[in-house]
Amino acid sequence: MNSKNIDILVITISSPICIGVYSENILIDTIISDGKTSDILPSIYSQISNKYDIDTIYYVNGPGSYMAIKIGYIFLKTISIVKNIPFKATSGFKFNENSPIKALGKKYFFNNNDGSIAIKFLTEDDYIQDFKLPKELDISIFTEDCLPQYNLPAVN
Repeated sequence: MNSKNIDILVITISSPICIGVYSENILIDTIISDGKTSDILPSIYSQISNKYDIDTIYYVNGPGSYMAIKIGYIFLKTISIVKNIPFKATSGFKFNENSPIKALGKKYFFNNNDGSIAIKFLTEDDYIQDFKLPKELDISIFTEDCLPQYNLPAVN
């Protein structure tokens, strides 16, 4: 196992799931996998934890797929508690160039200039950017408030 400071960043709010392994905040390993979070996250985590000693878990707590956020949170929070690993979160907009994120049906989450999140339909001017793991992890954007940010739209 690697003895350097190893952190992971987990993005489960959409498919594919993206997980980055960071040493001293520099990306050293990437896992990108399609599938249901409940099916693939435990397997990916097992592979990573067999290879590295994880010091901190960073994850995206929303907005995005309600079920993926919930499963990601429960799984990672449990690992954090059981293994006594610090757990921190931030918004998904930090990893997709602030582009809209799929919500429900044909609606998307939009990050407003004031920091609030709106749910609306795409226009022809909107551009969807894929989630990307940064080459260097900026830990200052994460908080210890890890509760999921579901931002569920009202049911019509």
